[in-house]
Amino acid sequence: MTSPEHPASLSPETPMKPGIDGPDYDPEAHGTGIVHIGPGAFHRAHQAVFTDDVLARHGGDWRICGISLRSTESVDALNRQEGRYSLEIRGQNGTDRRVIGSISGALAAARGIEPVLDMLAAPSTRIVSLTVTEKAYGILRGTGTVDRNHPAISADLARPDAPEGVVGLIVAGLARRKAAGLPPYTVLCCDNLPSNGALLRAGVLDFAAACDAGLAAWIAEYGAFPSTMVDRITPAATPELLDRTESALGARDAAVVETEPFSQWVVEDAFCNGRPRWEDAGVLFVPDVAPYEKMKLRMLNGTHSLIAYAGFLCGHTYVRDVMADAALNRLATDHMRSAAGTLPHLAAVDFDDYARALQARFENPAIAHETYQIAMDGSQKMPQRIFEPAMEALGTDQDAGTFAIATAAWMRYCAGTVDGRTFALRDPLEADIRAVCDHAGQSAAAVFDGIAALPSLMPRTLSGNPVWRDNVVRCLSHLMQRRSAKEMRAAFTQMAGG
Repeated sequence: MTSPEHPASLSPETPMKPGIDGPDYDPEAHGTGIVHIGPGAFHRAHQAVFTDDVLARHGGDWRICGISLRSTESVDALNRQEGRYSLEIRGQNGTDRRVIGSISGALAAARGIEPVLDMLAAPSTRIVSLTVTEKAYGILRGTGTVDRNHPAISADLARPDAPEGVVGLIVAGLARRKAAGLPPYTVLCCDNLPSNGALLRAGVLDFAAACDAGLAAWIAEYGAFPSTMVDRITPAATPELLDRTESALGARDAAVVETEPFSQWVVEDAFCNGRPRWEDAGVLFVPDVAPYEKMKLRMLNGTHSLIAYAGFLCGHTYVRDVMADAALNRLATDHMRSAAGTLPHLAAVDFDDYARALQARFENPAIAHETYQIAMDGSQKMPQRIFEPAMEALGTDQDAGTFAIATAAWMRYCAGTVDGRTFALRDPLEADIRAVCDHAGQSAAAVFDGIAALPSLMPRTLSGNPVWRDNVVRCLSHLMQRRSAKEMRAAFTQMAGG
């Protein structure tokens, strides 16, 4: 029994209020052709929206089945609403809402792997896309091989028919398709990993070869792993968002997503089993994603990391708060300029224009993107966002000062305490990093050397560069002498030249 005080959940029968767009097509008339692993907020604000736009224009059996490997909450929310959810698009000029219908339902692997494997093996499944965060893959960047010490990789190599992790699941699904005489699906990685398609392909082939050499050869010959670049700021949901949405829709929406107006998707056009006409929804298909990926990783993601660590240490909860701080805003814009200096020329992009657009997006007062959210998994993000461009800058005699500041801010954050309170790093190397910091005490040099020595983190050519080491240690020493957010801000203001 529902009442105006307790409205029903969003569903296909929910009447759309004026000003709120619903799906411009009948979702139930279209079959499912895409399986997406990791149907979290970003996917629902990005790939699912592009697909919704294509379904409205062209139809086709391209709806999405979401697969959650760990959580059941998002699965239950989506299934309770028959895949429907709303998108709140917040810009400086106001808020727009629309209801998305491209998701047909969701499965929780934690409740049983067989339905998930059946979905992967279904003849209708033609694309398997992923947004699972960098740490979930268990692939070593340096070699392209799977990390046998990664918990999911080791478990799945022991029991490949009952996978728990991402790579094992992809391979198990492909094995079932091969056995059934079906073509493989395209594997479409949408996570912030350098050359994400090529990296995932290498890891999948290495894992498959350990299980079945014939399967690995079949995947190598017939499979496809396009690289992608994705971009849309998507904060974590808050109780305030849920309340706003319920008031606007007249229905509860436990799967609502808040996002910004900007959205970008660049994809290598290399699919093996068909795809939606995403280009008609604004997706840019290119022969080589790498230059666009590098631009985004270094200018947007790298600046985001600097903002997150410096901002959090200075007591700023949201990115918009950091950008309202004149000294940190200046530091962020300086970093974008330094990052752009490490990039190859792109005829289609003016880096100054791109930097100004990023600054406006970060300053958007309507988006509450938490610095603590961005700060998680730093050990997985710093290598490609900060260390790689820093190494290139030093190699071409460019200024690497903001890269050193970003690294020092991260290492100070790794101490896990500021203003007398402690916080979790939420990082897969948290135990190792904590051990380094505890052993180093108040020595900035010892913190740098200990963290830099952790495997697969900072390249030896960078950590062994005396100019780099001296710059980072000097900045870190300033930060380690500070205990309060106010003192931190004074240190960053000095570093920013303010």
